[in-house]
Amino acid sequence: MSTQTATSIFAKAPAPGFADPVHNAQSIFRSTMNALAQPGTVQQLDDLTLTPPAPLSVAATALVLTLCDYDTPLWLDPALAADESVKNYIRFHTAAPFVESPADAAFALVSNTKLLPAIASFSAGTAEYPDRSTTIILMVDELTEDTGVTLKGPGIKTEKQFSITPAPATFWQQMQDNSTLYPLGIDVIFAGANQVAGLPRSTKITGLEA
Repeated sequence: MSTQTATSIFAKAPAPGFADPVHNAQSIFRSTMNALAQPGTVQQLDDLTLTPPAPLSVAATALVLTLCDYDTPLWLDPALAADESVKNYIRFHTAAPFVESPADAAFALVSNTKLLPAIASFSAGTAEYPDRSTTIILMVDELTEDTGVTLKGPGIKTEKQFSITPAPATFWQQMQDNSTLYPLGIDVIFAGANQVAGLPRSTKITGLEA
């Protein structure tokens, strides 16, 4: 192999993934499970040195690298699906197959709340296999506790206020409708810059005017 060819290959190689794949993935997985077990509670992700291609955030990238593999079909929003650097990065580090329909996805990665399709377009699972539903990884600018809509349900002692910025106009109503499908329904993991929070299908939502 010529020096020029080798240089060309390495120049096209995606940016590195986790510095310590085992430790980092275990840490992110624990934070993700805590986020879903305690809806609306913001979990800080520490010690991450990821440099994903824009517009992926560090938190969203960490979630994808931890949760996705060759056996988890992944749907990308239209902007991400049109970005070859993003697709190459995810493909290189996870081998996750990309799907065109939200209904076929085990995971969905949405980089902008304006690009989030109707929640009902994703798979809610089936009566026999409610776990065969879509988990949405939704990138947001900010995650805030103690203000916003009111969350109630498993993992919340009484009630919990929570908000995301920006929030799609009908998002919270759609998620309240989603909760009525339980045990079917989709789950959402919000990804800030270096924080995550969870909204499982079992969570009831009130205060929708917030």
